[in-house]
Amino acid sequence: MSILSRIEYLHNLDSGNFFLMAGPCVVENEEITFQIANEIRQITEKYKVPFIFKASYKKANRSKLDSFSGIGDQKALKILSEIRSKYQIPVVTDIHTIDEAYLAAEFVDVLQIPAFLCRQTELLIAAAKTGKVINIKKGQFVSPESMRFAAQKVVESGNNQVFLTERGTTFGYQDLVVDFRGIPIMKNFGFPVVMDVTHSLQQPNQAVGVTGGHPELIETIARAAISVGADGLFIETHPNPSKALSDGANMLNLSLLEGLIDRLVKIRQVINNL
Repeated sequence: MSILSRIEYLHNLDSGNFFLMAGPCVVENEEITFQIANEIRQITEKYKVPFIFKASYKKANRSKLDSFSGIGDQKALKILSEIRSKYQIPVVTDIHTIDEAYLAAEFVDVLQIPAFLCRQTELLIAAAKTGKVINIKKGQFVSPESMRFAAQKVVESGNNQVFLTERGTTFGYQDLVVDFRGIPIMKNFGFPVVMDVTHSLQQPNQAVGVTGGHPELIETIARAAISVGADGLFIETHPNPSKALSDGANMLNLSLLEGLIDRLVKIRQVINNL
């Protein structure tokens, strides 16, 4: 069974839709993480969009030492596992080291390789050996063509369950741009391709040490990605982005998600009928 078929099977869906990887940037506490997961689940079931819940159990690449990095590994992973069990939805989280690959694999369905680590061979091999689906984010510093070799490291380690995710390319010191040619290029490798909508709108390396962003452009990027054939979308969302403990500047307000999904599903239907 292909990865896309497997996700649709988990939701008993055959919608022809894109799939959605969505949730808060990081597990902040049990209450809000369950709230976000449940609200997204209800929306995606209504629109027959296969859903993978996303939240980092720890943040290992914050700008400053005093930035929030997590509530504790075991505590956060337990929350993700409970969401997975209660709502019967697959879950994805980031990993940064070999040890983290084996730890997180006990609790989630998809292991995500952060963009800065997409070339780390030992990490990719360890992730592959867990048998989980591996989502590799394209580094801001690499070409779409080079992601073939990152995926091959996983496949040649005995695991062909791979996503590739576009998240923008560094443009100067404090901005990112999305080259939408990368989506069909990476699709030609034979793996599902995801558009990380919200991270592609970051403004990193701000002088104050807090990442900025352009959330007003989330729908623009998402529409374009669906139009050029992205298999999935990655969207970080929160009920109150201004109060989020990580990446709030580029998050989608959760209250806006249903309207966005409604419009994107209609675009996908048009694309499917061309």
